[in-house]
Amino acid sequence: MSKVVGIVGSYRKRGVVIAAVEAVLAGARENGADTHLFSLAECNLNYCNNCRKCSQEPGQERGRCGQFDDLESILREVEEADSVVLASSVNYGGVTAVFRKFMERLTGFYYWPWGQPLPQLRQLPTRKAVLVASSGMPGLFIPLFTDARRALRRTASMLGAKPVSTLWLGRYGWRLDCRLLEHDAERARDVGRRLGVESSKASTVSLGDEAVSNGIQHPVEEVDGLGR
Repeated sequence: MSKVVGIVGSYRKRGVVIAAVEAVLAGARENGADTHLFSLAECNLNYCNNCRKCSQEPGQERGRCGQFDDLESILREVEEADSVVLASSVNYGGVTAVFRKFMERLTGFYYWPWGQPLPQLRQLPTRKAVLVASSGMPGLFIPLFTDARRALRRTASMLGAKPVSTLWLGRYGWRLDCRLLEHDAERARDVGRRLGVESSKASTVSLGDEAVSNGIQHPVEEVDGLGR
């Protein structure tokens, strides 16, 4: 049985981003996957204090953080997973502060001893990642004009995951009702269904799309040239 873990950096408990991730996980469960969801806003997650102790020891094993909070339990679930779903609202041109806080706590995935100018990832990608972001701007603009795509991809890389599909959900900030539209929910469920492939195919499977939605009632547009 494959396992899919969702990590959501949104402050809204019933917002568009968490609804999209829940739809991805629901689709994965249809194919028999075990799923787990973390809402970072509800986790006890401290700030990184930049001591870099977690990055000093060599080897492929992740360096452990000395702080006592929910980080270790989140990362244990990720390390047992075949796929991760990483999601954030777009705030001020990037991911949310709570997602950035999580991202900064992942230094232990690097070997970066003092005196070495650049960090070195400890492991090559062994799992798949789906990237999700929501914004008030058109969905097409999210990867083009914000830092969200880069931040989500960097986080996936640190977690040992290779992005295989993305969902850019646009024009939701213009709506008083921030519910995920049904065609976007179905798109997310379809991505999840395809994540249910056996983990042995993780290095070769490609969901092959970067889906863009503009929060209006029409089929989701497939945009060529964006991370295909």
